[in-house]
Amino acid sequence: MTLGGRRDGGSVPKLTETTDVYGRIRYAQHCKMPHFRPYRFPTRILSILAILVLAACAIPPAPASLVAPPADATAAYRIGPGDTLSISVYGAPDLSVTSLPVRPDGRISTPLVPDIVAVGKTPSQLGQEIATRLQKYVKDPQVTVMVNTFNGPLDRSIRVIGQATTPETIPYVDGMTLLDVMVAVKGLTPYAAGNSAKVIRKENGQEIAIPVRIDALLNGGNVSQNIAMHPGDIVVIPESWF
Repeated sequence: MTLGGRRDGGSVPKLTETTDVYGRIRYAQHCKMPHFRPYRFPTRILSILAILVLAACAIPPAPASLVAPPADATAAYRIGPGDTLSISVYGAPDLSVTSLPVRPDGRISTPLVPDIVAVGKTPSQLGQEIATRLQKYVKDPQVTVMVNTFNGPLDRSIRVIGQATTPETIPYVDGMTLLDVMVAVKGLTPYAAGNSAKVIRKENGQEIAIPVRIDALLNGGNVSQNIAMHPGDIVVIPESWF
């Protein structure tokens, strides 16, 4: 005699009067436990994930010309033309000076030390040289040089020419970007063709021109145009023809 059945209509083992113990156990298991079906992950989702992974792998690295140069934490500031210095000689206030500008020829003059080259030297180097020259007049002079206003060497400055509101030369700072430069020159004039601008840069002894869309950066928020600046870069902003 056949007994039992599945509530879900599925097939189950036949249970008869002659069914042995193991058969009865299998019957009980089929009747009491739900039928297990393994979950199959949707094929469409798997395809989308595969496309996203391949797209991420296909994104090329940023060109070397758009990557910021590594910051040199050990590099000391070097004095440039137009910097303003304060020079203090310990115990000799008559030999100390404040707000001393570096002349366009790169030299400065202090009491007892006229026409000394300052450009290209660190404040410490300049202080040591002034102290050496003062030894003829002062016993063991202690000289401290402080930079009050910064311009830096011209070969490291960023120059902005063309249709900027205030075209000028800007001291380069580690981590500087194009947006930093445009803020410093107060943006574009109404006649600027900002999206036709370019950055002139020297790499490996050759000049390259990097197209930049400054108007899209400033007015459209396109941060992809906010490229890293390099020392000596020149930003050229042409005038619009319309």
